[in-house]
Amino acid sequence: MARERLDVRHIRDILRLNFEGRSRNEIAESCHCGRATVSDYLARAVVAGFTSLESVSGLDDTELERRLGFYRPVIKAERRDQERPLPDFARMHSELKRNGVTLELLWQEYRDANADARPYAYTQFCDYYRAWKRKLSVVMRQVHKAGEKAFVDYCDGLSIVDINTGAKIPTQLFVGALGASSYTYAEATLSQNLPNWLMSHVRMYEFFGGVPEMTVPDNLRSGVKHACFYEPTINESYQDLSAHYHTCILPAKVRKPRYKAKAEVAVQVVQRWVLAVLRDRTFYSLAELNAAIRELLQKLNDRVMRHVGKSRRDLFETLDRPALNALPPTRYEFAEWKKARVNIDHHVDYDHHHYSVHFSLVQEEVRVRATSQTVEIFLKGKRIASHPRSSLRGKFTTDPSHRPASHKLYAEWTPSRMISWGNSIGPAVGSLIEQIIKDKPHPEQGFRSALGVIRLADKYGDERLIRAAHKALAMNSPAYQTVKSMLKTGMDAVPLERTQTEPIQLSLVSNKNVRGKGYYH
Repeated sequence: MARERLDVRHIRDILRLNFEGRSRNEIAESCHCGRATVSDYLARAVVAGFTSLESVSGLDDTELERRLGFYRPVIKAERRDQERPLPDFARMHSELKRNGVTLELLWQEYRDANADARPYAYTQFCDYYRAWKRKLSVVMRQVHKAGEKAFVDYCDGLSIVDINTGAKIPTQLFVGALGASSYTYAEATLSQNLPNWLMSHVRMYEFFGGVPEMTVPDNLRSGVKHACFYEPTINESYQDLSAHYHTCILPAKVRKPRYKAKAEVAVQVVQRWVLAVLRDRTFYSLAELNAAIRELLQKLNDRVMRHVGKSRRDLFETLDRPALNALPPTRYEFAEWKKARVNIDHHVDYDHHHYSVHFSLVQEEVRVRATSQTVEIFLKGKRIASHPRSSLRGKFTTDPSHRPASHKLYAEWTPSRMISWGNSIGPAVGSLIEQIIKDKPHPEQGFRSALGVIRLADKYGDERLIRAAHKALAMNSPAYQTVKSMLKTGMDAVPLERTQTEPIQLSLVSNKNVRGKGYYH
């Protein structure tokens, strides 16, 4: 059994990164799990016959877990025998600094030298070494490989002035820097919300002309839903961007400044050479501010760094640019995710519009992925519906193939059942529900409103609901909102004649500020 039971979403990331050629150490760091866990999942994938990302993407979550065989008995770890030989950790620590030397190579040498003395397995060997290493106080200086990492962060930006009111509108400054060359990107946004956060990444990658293997953000809530030293939770839209650009997201460790030193230095440099230079200028739009930032950014990247003797651009052209991965053929489009449940009318509500799924999925919990153009609905990782996005509030987008055939009925919800339920409260309520269902293009679209009417009885009582239903029918306004408004304002208790003729007259007579028609003669 896997040493850590991961969420299926993380399992898919492990398999994706493996098929993209990432090392197991990189995958473990990106997914925030142990290397042994990564090895275990990849071994299971081999046994399951997964040879490409396509062989995995067509499976739903349940089938993927079954194919990986997650229901095996737990094997308890063997207790440590004090008589078994321990490695020479000091020698190991020294050897690991040499080129090409790995823990696996040192373990093989240790195992061969102690073949007759029950040597430790590789995992225990590594655990004991890391426990010994934690006692050291030496902090190794980070060495960044070309094209490997980009570090991103935010700081407070300059304000822009509203040309109509003169009010100052604060901005946020997004800063990104490549690890090897310190080549820097910056732009102003109005906030740190999710769309701004993701699209700033897109523009940064386009500015670099390529994509680094890893992107290291601070634990900003827009990108990291749950900041944790061991296993931060990445926002699903941020994971979408990661998959689109084939980059790993590695959030900086909480309260560990040395892991994000490159980003913090980049922020300080931009504050000094960009924000400070522009501090006395007045900007009336975000585009105007970003144009000025881009101009100074070019000067910053061309400036020779004293301790290196070269500019950031020189180092970028030599180190990072050749090592960056190519940009994908299409630009990332922002997508928002949310949980939803399929209603009894086999539609899912997103942004006040209703999108259909197959009628057999009523009451299932699904996930909705929405872009500016499309709305996709997923069940257990598998897409079950896709629709053009609509801005019409309260309307329905229905695929005819999602409806039951004409000779089929819903297993539980039918028009006759909804009407009978209303009749059990009172004949007027049953008639109201019948009219609501008739007014819809398709009967199931009226189920939602009918159910809402029935539930009003729980809050206001049967008697009041019956009176409100009578009045709604008499006024030729058979709708849930009409009945709800009556009950909320107490108009169900007012005689029908008065609701039709008197409210406006009474309000005019009782209002002392109304001058009356005689004033104008």
